[in-house]
Amino acid sequence: MRCVALGRKNYLFMGSERGGQSAAIAYTLIETAKLNAVNPQAWLTDVLGGIVDHKINRIDELVPRCYALKAASLTSQTIR
Repeated sequence: MRCVALGRKNYLFMGSERGGQSAAIAYTLIETAKLNAVNPQAWLTDVLGGIVDHKINRIDELVPRCYALKAASLTSQTIR
């Protein structure tokens, strides 16, 4: 709950409505990654680094849930 309270106070200083919308998108992406037990920085780095070559009709593969499954499968292959 502390994040919500801090965010609420910070929203007053976004500068503009568009800045607030951008911040809301960023917060949503980060929190979605956290809810899926994914490191947000690693996920965003991976997605933003490979999005240029990614096909638009396979965009659902970039969500944190799929990233977690891919990371888990790579970890299990490494252990073997």
